[in-house]
Amino acid sequence: MVGIGGIGMSALAQLFLAQGAEISGCDRGESPTTELLRAKGISVSVGHEEAHITSETTLLIYSDAIPADNPERVKAREQGIEELSYFAALGRAAEGKRVIAVAGTHGKTTTTAMIGKMLIDAGEDPTVVVGSIVTDFKSNYREGKSDIFVVEACEYRRHFLNFHPKVLVITNIELDHTDYFRDLADVESAFAESVATVEDGGVVIADPTSASVIAAIAKATAPVVDYVQESVPTLKLPGEFNRENARAAKAAVRALVPGIVEEVLDQSLESFHGTWRRFEYKGQLPHDAMLYDDYAHQPTAIRRTILAAKEKFPDKRIAVVFHPHLYSRTRDLFDDFAASLALVDEAYVLPIYAAREEPDPAVSHESLAEAVNQVGGHAQALADLDEATRVLAALPKDVVAFTMGAGDVYRAGEAALLLSIETATQ
Repeated sequence: MVGIGGIGMSALAQLFLAQGAEISGCDRGESPTTELLRAKGISVSVGHEEAHITSETTLLIYSDAIPADNPERVKAREQGIEELSYFAALGRAAEGKRVIAVAGTHGKTTTTAMIGKMLIDAGEDPTVVVGSIVTDFKSNYREGKSDIFVVEACEYRRHFLNFHPKVLVITNIELDHTDYFRDLADVESAFAESVATVEDGGVVIADPTSASVIAAIAKATAPVVDYVQESVPTLKLPGEFNRENARAAKAAVRALVPGIVEEVLDQSLESFHGTWRRFEYKGQLPHDAMLYDDYAHQPTAIRRTILAAKEKFPDKRIAVVFHPHLYSRTRDLFDDFAASLALVDEAYVLPIYAAREEPDPAVSHESLAEAVNQVGGHAQALADLDEATRVLAALPKDVVAFTMGAGDVYRAGEAALLLSIETATQ
C-alpha cells in the first residue's frame, strides 16, 4: 500500500488485515497513523523504492497523492501486479454489504463517525471506515461482524462512484477540489451520478432545500429523506454545523435500521466525543492560551469552525494559524478564504501546502494574508512551521488558538505544547 499513512489508506490496511491478508506499506514520513498501523503489526517503511515490491506482492493499492511514476507503481507494472486506487479497493471491499456512504463537501468525517457510533451502541455491529481517528473507538477503522458497512465517500475525481449504497448521505454540496471540478455545476453533476448509484430500495439523506442539492437529486429514483427535520440532543461538540451532522447521521441510521429506539440514538449522540483534528482540544500553551486543532481547509468549513469557537468561547479572542492546502484551491476560492479568516481576531497564514500539485506563482500565503487585511481582518504571513510554533507559544491566556488546515500544521501546535511542558518542568 503506497501512501499507507493516509487517513483512508491506513483504515483500509486495517480492514485487509482483519480479513487475514498480509499487509506492508510505505509513506513519505511518520505520522499518528503509521504509529497506529505498526502497533497493529503492519510493516510500514518510510520512503519510496522499488525494493518494497517483492515476489510475494499480489496487489498494489495507491493513494491519490501517489503519481504513476512512483517507484513502487512502476515496479508493480513491470511485474504485472494488479494496481488499484484507494477508492477502487475500498469499493471492492464494500461489495455485497449494506453500505451507508457519507458524501458532501464538508461534515463527512464527523457524520460517518456519528453513524458508526450509533449503530455500535444499538448493537448492530457495523464495519466503519472513517477519514479520521474516532475518539470513541480510537481508530479510523472499526471491524464489524454484520453486513453493515459505513464509509466516508469522497467526491474528488468522482471516487464515490465506486460504491452502490443502500443509504447515501449528502451533507452539503459546494465548490471544492478545483484542480478537478470545472465549476459548481460539475460538482453537482458528480453528486447526481452518485445519487444514481443508490441500490433499489435504498434512500438518499439530504437537505432538499439547498439549491445545489436540488440540482443533484433532480432525477433521483430513490426517495429523498430530509435530514433537517430530525431532532437531536445537546452535543459535546459545539456549532450548528455539528448539529446538522448529527441530524444527517440520525436520519441515515433510522433509514437503514428503522426499529432502533430513538432514545438509544440520542444517548449515543450525547456521548459522542468527536474525532482527531475536528475541533480537537490539544492542551494549554506556555502562557495558558487554549489550543485546538481542526482539519478545516475549505472556506465554509473554516467559517463554521470559527463561528462555533465564538459560540463556545464568547469572552475569548480567537487566533488561527492556517495552512492553505493546494495552490488550486487557494487560488480559486481566494476571496472566500480571505472573508472567512477575517472573522478571527488574529490570523496567521503559513506557506501553501502543495500536496499533489506544483507551486503556482499566481497565488501565495503572503497575498492571502494581505487580502484578509483588506477586508477588515488582522492577518500575518508566517515563514514556516517553526515560526508558527513561536507565535503559538507566545499567545496570552485570553486567547483560544486553532491550528487549522489539511496539511501538517498540527505539528506546530504539538511543538508549542512541548514548550509548555518544558516550561512547567523547569
